[in-house]
Amino acid sequence: MFSSDHLEWKFSQVFGEGRNSVDDGTDDVVSAVEFDSTGDYIAAGDRGGRIIIFEREQKTKESSKKGKSAEYKFFTEFQSHEPEFDYLKSLEIEEKINKIKWCKRQNQSHFLLSTNDKTIKLWKVYEKKIKAVSAFGDKKVPKKPSDLKLPSLDTRETLIGATPRRVFANAHAYHINSISLNSDGETYISSDDLRINLWNLGISDQSFNIVDIKPANMEELTEVITTAEFHPIHCNLFIYSSSKGTIKLSDMRSAALCDSHAKEFQEPEDPSSKSFFSEIISSISDVKFSRDGRYIVSRDYMTLKVWDINMESKPIKTIHIHDHLRPKLCDLYENDCIFDKFECTVSGDSNLIMTGSYHNNFHIYDRESKNECQLEASKMASKTKKAVPMKPGRKKSKDELNPDTIDFSKKVLHTSWHPYENIIAVAASNNLFVFNT
Repeated sequence: MFSSDHLEWKFSQVFGEGRNSVDDGTDDVVSAVEFDSTGDYIAAGDRGGRIIIFEREQKTKESSKKGKSAEYKFFTEFQSHEPEFDYLKSLEIEEKINKIKWCKRQNQSHFLLSTNDKTIKLWKVYEKKIKAVSAFGDKKVPKKPSDLKLPSLDTRETLIGATPRRVFANAHAYHINSISLNSDGETYISSDDLRINLWNLGISDQSFNIVDIKPANMEELTEVITTAEFHPIHCNLFIYSSSKGTIKLSDMRSAALCDSHAKEFQEPEDPSSKSFFSEIISSISDVKFSRDGRYIVSRDYMTLKVWDINMESKPIKTIHIHDHLRPKLCDLYENDCIFDKFECTVSGDSNLIMTGSYHNNFHIYDRESKNECQLEASKMASKTKKAVPMKPGRKKSKDELNPDTIDFSKKVLHTSWHPYENIIAVAASNNLFVFNT
């Protein structure tokens, strides 16, 4: 088991140009990042609808276990989504990749799901060998059959191709915010603001609606779905979070329509801290199961919470990330930063949790011991950082406490953790950083 007491994180490599701001509106800003199930590949999606895949160099597999850097190299790039126009609603559908999920590998090819606001695609990424005739037969007429020489083919080069095997379209009236593959390897769910649909990977023209919170009168709408995820082990269980700060666990065995949840995880709001911004900052931006399925990690604007799946009343741990920003909530509301959706991710052993923040900082927390580690996603972050105790009385640095020194255009929204090793991928603007211990 990994423990942050002894972990020293160090910068390994970075991909992309050296721009820092997320708010410059360029197409190459990273909008999704995901390790595959082996950890040998990282897929990154951007606002321009492209997916870039990086492959781990085999020689660094053993060296990373000895404490050396884990190195990845460019594998392939392809255009996943194009900008579209909805003529019925007169709306532009941008090509930005919202989520990427790797499918379980069945053969030499890779399969992954990618989605923008409206359309989900199943991509096949494969190696294509280009062969050419390398040796011709003898021009002389052979005197006997054994003298007959046939032309031979040799592989001249290997190209990486990507083709869409399925296109799952026209099933969501609202913007898709998440997709999640089932542990059965055959089905997945996709969620938008009001509905969650269940799909079979082999059937693109039919889906089943399993959650629908749309009221008969839209004026009565009080909450929306923010994200959904399948249980990593039990194929019948899934969770979804809402803008009200609730997490609902549903069981597909109980009914075809899972509107009535099996469990609801919600912490009662403190009336003394209620304000105009309470509902906005309590909206959950991401939920993740731990790898063993025992814990649920949720991220809202101010905090990171760890829930035990067997205890609904309150989280077993609450980590305050943006408490020092409370005096700036009004300014953050005016510049829309208060609506930023920070993701969270859990290590392979379920003990460490990572989430992003502003100024290109991201935090790693130990679920059991009260340790934390703050790192900066930058090329200058080559110095080794060690976890420090997360004690209630620990004084933070002036830069942490003073929100006026924070650059809110630099933010880490998307992160991913290697399934077995302490290797993390962190997206900041159009850069993808890799750190390891």
